[in-house]
Amino acid sequence: MKLISLQANNFRQFYGETPVISFAGGEKHTTIIHGNNGAGKTTLLNAFTWVLYEKFTPAFSSPHLLINKKAINEAEIGVNIECSVMVVFDHNYFRYQVKRRFFVSRNAQNKLENSQSTLTMMVTADDGTTKYPHEKPEDIIERILPSSLHQYFFFDGEQIEQIFRSGERKKIAEDTKELIGVKFIERAVIHLKNAKKTLQDELSVLGDIEIKKTIRQKRDLEQEKEDKEEQNKLIISRLGKLAEDKQNISNQLLEMSGVKNLETLRNKLLQDVKNYRSQLGNHRQKIKKIISRQGYLIYLVGAIAQFHSIVDKLREKGQLPSGIKKEFVNHLLEKNRCICGTELREGNQPYEEVKQWMNKAGVAKMEEEAIRLDVQVKTIESYPENIYQEIDQYQYQIGEYREKLSQIENEIDKINDQLRVYPDKNIQSAQKELDNIEQHIRKLTLNQGETNLQIETITENIKNLEKTIKKQEIKAEKYQLTQKRINATEESIKCLQEVKIRLENQFRLALEKRLQEIFSSISFTPYQPQLNENYELNLIENTSGIPLDVAASTGENQILSLSFIGAIIDMVKKWSTEDSILKPSAHQFPIIMDSPFGSLDEIYRTQVAKAIPQLANQLVVLVTKTQWRMEVEREMDNYIHRQYVLVYRSPKQDCQEDYITLYGKEYPLVKKSDNQFEYTEIMEVSQPVTTSEEFW
Repeated sequence: MKLISLQANNFRQFYGETPVISFAGGEKHTTIIHGNNGAGKTTLLNAFTWVLYEKFTPAFSSPHLLINKKAINEAEIGVNIECSVMVVFDHNYFRYQVKRRFFVSRNAQNKLENSQSTLTMMVTADDGTTKYPHEKPEDIIERILPSSLHQYFFFDGEQIEQIFRSGERKKIAEDTKELIGVKFIERAVIHLKNAKKTLQDELSVLGDIEIKKTIRQKRDLEQEKEDKEEQNKLIISRLGKLAEDKQNISNQLLEMSGVKNLETLRNKLLQDVKNYRSQLGNHRQKIKKIISRQGYLIYLVGAIAQFHSIVDKLREKGQLPSGIKKEFVNHLLEKNRCICGTELREGNQPYEEVKQWMNKAGVAKMEEEAIRLDVQVKTIESYPENIYQEIDQYQYQIGEYREKLSQIENEIDKINDQLRVYPDKNIQSAQKELDNIEQHIRKLTLNQGETNLQIETITENIKNLEKTIKKQEIKAEKYQLTQKRINATEESIKCLQEVKIRLENQFRLALEKRLQEIFSSISFTPYQPQLNENYELNLIENTSGIPLDVAASTGENQILSLSFIGAIIDMVKKWSTEDSILKPSAHQFPIIMDSPFGSLDEIYRTQVAKAIPQLANQLVVLVTKTQWRMEVEREMDNYIHRQYVLVYRSPKQDCQEDYITLYGKEYPLVKKSDNQFEYTEIMEVSQPVTTSEEFW
């Protein structure tokens, strides 16, 4: 999982639609978000956990009040106000746009009425095709990063040591086992039992009253479908206009002196992206075509071996090939005379001797068929290898196209960054307008996808209702199949028990070793962390030769917690290179930390600041001005690519404004509100241009 961006809309402190927060990646993989206490750092942390899991951290107060106060108070009675968070991330060559939202309105009694939150997801493949997944978004997210593990990747640094208190250690054991698949086996059995129960519950029959109700539902859905289709037409029209605006701005940049070469190159790179994505789609279609037309040949190996065995047995019996055919022997018996001239009468000895050749002679038709089949089988035997070679060639080319796409997209990002900070304000303005258009296009595309999904869902519901009306009862014919699946799963579990034991022991020892390495690199104490067989984490002092438990301080617990999380991520990255279904499939995970330096002294702050950029492929740190001290900034500066400031708007009349200085420029942390409400704005920090980022 690689985070791309986050955007909130009327979510807690954040009024209206916030600017898109883009996250750093690559060599400089760290994003810093500055803000005073109460400005919204914990809110941003919980924006991640809410949109992905609909969960909150322990320190997040009043989680039932998510709507922005200013937005709902400005709204008229009965008008719905949207509260939402959208996160975009990459995973295994796919880009996921995940959005959770709900609506709030004020009734005539000035009471708030909330709708149920909904989660939508759009998936974009590396060939540029975008669609809604067939699976539930929750299931896809659970497979990428299970909800039971999310607290180790999205956490409050000031509360992190609470995870490792004695009362929580049993939960650590369970969460850790999630990584190695021990709980996967248990969930498989539970899933099949639930499936069986569901099928049994479906053996009811709908009555006449239910059918009348279903007819009314069908009519309502048909009207809703018409409304959605009209809404979709408006979105398509708006997207066309935005595409024209985008092209016009691109043409203007081509006419501006100084950036013509940059814009020409960007247009060429964008065309290259389009071409490579087209090639990716073509190659995938070719692979599908090969598999659909010739894939069955791979499974003929057993039949071919059986054919050779039958032919070999016939040859051993002398029936293939045969010098005398049954047709010839039968002809002699019918004429009652042997080729030597001896008369053959039924019952005499010569007749019986010739008749015995019927059991020894071959059948001409069978021999001809055997020869023909033998030629065809020899031809078929070469097909599987050719199929593998052809598919391997296409897969190799797909890998090359993906690598080229990644390189081209990095080049485009560099050009965009240069245009954003170009000395000519007109060029900066044009690029900013392009960015806004791109953001608007993405938003409309998401809305279009949501509308299309709703139309598809409504259409499917209409079809289902039509079937229900015609049949008037639900048929449950899959019970026997489900029972077979349950039996097969139980048999599989028996076979996996030995794998479970070995896997668990191997993982625990490797995890403990990596945990000790990270802890010793941060802590100056002689203590060592240990994991027992139940995956319970303890801190041990062994200087006297006798291992003793240590009553760790708050700071040591925080370092121990960070070390454990770093070890977990290392193990996930290592194990994900092996193709196993018993773990989350990924090569990287992000870490989002809120106030990781709160309880640490100067030495530990320095060590932690030095260590945390090494813990993950992507890091997001939310800090106060006092936590962002000299030693922290010094150790982390080389890893930072993006920074943001949370500007808290206070309604207090005597509000004391506050600022933070970053790269020689002051940014506001606290400013007076222009109304009676408090809210927070997001401001991006201008990063200094390094030598490698000079203009062309």
